[in-house]
Amino acid sequence: MSSQFNVLTIGDAMITMNPVTTGPLRYVTHFERKMGGAELNFAIGCARLGITSRWVSRLGKDEFGRVIYNFARGEGVDMSQVNFVDGHPTSLNFKEIQADGSGKTNYYRYQSPILTISPEDITDEMFDGINLIHLTGVYLAIDEKNRHIVMEIIKRAKAKSIPISFDPNIRLKLWTMEEARKVYEMIFPNVDILLTGLDEIRLITGKDSKKELAELAHHYNIRDFVIKDGGNGSMLYRNGEWTKGEAFKISVVDTVGAGDGFDAGYIYAYLHNYEPKEILRFANGVGALVTNVSGDNEGLPYLDEVIAFIQNDPIIER
Repeated sequence: MSSQFNVLTIGDAMITMNPVTTGPLRYVTHFERKMGGAELNFAIGCARLGITSRWVSRLGKDEFGRVIYNFARGEGVDMSQVNFVDGHPTSLNFKEIQADGSGKTNYYRYQSPILTISPEDITDEMFDGINLIHLTGVYLAIDEKNRHIVMEIIKRAKAKSIPISFDPNIRLKLWTMEEARKVYEMIFPNVDILLTGLDEIRLITGKDSKKELAELAHHYNIRDFVIKDGGNGSMLYRNGEWTKGEAFKISVVDTVGAGDGFDAGYIYAYLHNYEPKEILRFANGVGALVTNVSGDNEGLPYLDEVIAFIQNDPIIER
């Protein structure tokens, strides 16, 4: 599937081991092997919508690395900037799910292959034909060196007038909130599109009213300040005005990956010059469809599925 638009993202990917039974991990004997990672989910989400997505990453030269590589390539992700490396096993995470549906993630990402990327690996050629760059806080949290790499990407993007979208995607198992705030304050002034959850932005800034968030958008000169709020829908602050996007009625099976799907949907609609109300409707539709399927990226929809869904499915009236 060809596209007139090309996006670039950088980040880690992991093999995800989902428990077949609920309860403490020490009693679980069977797992289902899947794969995930915020940036990989975004790249796959874009590819399924028909946008060419170039994923910058490193994978262990092992069987799990090949599983991820072959899967992403099969989804149509541009793998030209993904290399295999020796001595760095592909990252894993094991999920624990309790009977009430709550759970937690146990990461095994010591010496992650992504750590072998250096600022010198970021070249001008990497950005050839790229219309937008998507970054997340997950990659920033993995290692301090990654912050220098992201700043190098931002510098080259600004020189080429390529817009930047950013999802804070807070992972407090990877860094402290204090550390995260300092890095976000460095990133926000360089962001054209901020895609954040309401709870996230409240954690980062202590602000959550429309007036306070509008002031933040002006302070950092963010063109599109986007608030994701799950079943409450979403909001966009652009050109001094708030636009509300209503949520869709859908049976939620699994919320994992919904935010990444929303991001992919938003970027698709943004690049295709949708009006604010239609951007949010499209992005909300993608996010809703993701929640209908269990897994990190299994529910990411194709373009025709999103169009059919948003045209025929009622939204929640508030």
